[in-house]
Amino acid sequence: MTTRSDAILSRRTLLGGGLAALGVLAVGRPSFAAALAKAPFRLGLQSYSLRGYKEGGKSSFEKALGVANGLGVHYLEAYPGHIPTTEDAGAIAHAKDMLKKADAEVVGYGVVHFKKGDPANRKTFEFAKAMGIEYISADPDPDSFDELDRLTEEFKIGVGIHNHGPGHRYDLIDVVAKAIKGHSELIGCCIDCGHFLRSKEDPVRAAEVFGKRVFGVHLKDVKDAKTFTVLGKGDLNYPGLFKVLKADDYRGLVALEYEENESNPADDIRVCLEEAYKALEAL
Repeated sequence: MTTRSDAILSRRTLLGGGLAALGVLAVGRPSFAAALAKAPFRLGLQSYSLRGYKEGGKSSFEKALGVANGLGVHYLEAYPGHIPTTEDAGAIAHAKDMLKKADAEVVGYGVVHFKKGDPANRKTFEFAKAMGIEYISADPDPDSFDELDRLTEEFKIGVGIHNHGPGHRYDLIDVVAKAIKGHSELIGCCIDCGHFLRSKEDPVRAAEVFGKRVFGVHLKDVKDAKTFTVLGKGDLNYPGLFKVLKADDYRGLVALEYEENESNPADDIRVCLEEAYKALEAL
C-alpha cells in the first residue's frame, strides 16, 4: 500500500482559528516529523475518540476533523456516527471534500455489524469502495463469514474482526483465530489493544498470531485489566507491538482510540500521540 507521508510532512497549516476556539493546541510537529517519516505503518486516530465535539447535539465530523488536524493527525478510522454508511453520492462527495480540506484520509471504517443475507452487507462494501476505505472493522455474526468471503474477494477490502472485551463473542485471541480459520485471507482481526488487555490477553501476541491478517489496530491502554488510561500509563507493551507489526511488514493503520474525557479529549490524545511517536522513533 502506498501512503501520502511525503505530502503530509510538507504541510503545516491548520484549519484557521477554529481550533483555538475548540481549545486544541497543535502538536509540536517538527519533532514528530522524523517519526512519521520512519514509521513502517500509518499512525492515526479512531474518530470515535472525538465523538464529544458536537454541533446541534450530534457528533460533528467537521469539528472532529479540525481537532485531528490540529493534533497533526492525517489518517483516520472513521466510526459510523461521523460518516454514516450511505448510497447517496452527494453525501459521499461531501465527506470526501471535508477530508480533503482537512488534509485527512479515511483508511478504515467501523465497527460494523454483518448479518447473514442482509442487503446492508453489500451496501457497506460499496460505500467503503466509494470512500477509498481499505478495511472495515467488524462484529460479524458467525454465520455471515461465507458471504464475507465473497465480498472481501470481490471488493478487495479487508475485514478485521473487532474484539470487544470480556464476555464478547470475539473476546479472546484464539476465539478470533478459530473464527477466521478456513476463510478468506482478507478476513482477519482488528486488534483492539485495550479490550484484549481487559480480557487478560496480550495484544503483542495477537499481532504475532494474526500476522498478515491484521486489518486495523486500535491503540488503547488499560491498567490492571480495568481502567482505561493514556498511553504509557497502563499495561500495553506498545513498543513491542510496534516491533512485531514492523517485522510483519504491516503497512495499514494503527489508530489511537482514546475513550475517556469525552467532551474535550484533545490534550490527553496529544499525550498519547507523543508516547506513540517516541516508540516509533526507537524502532
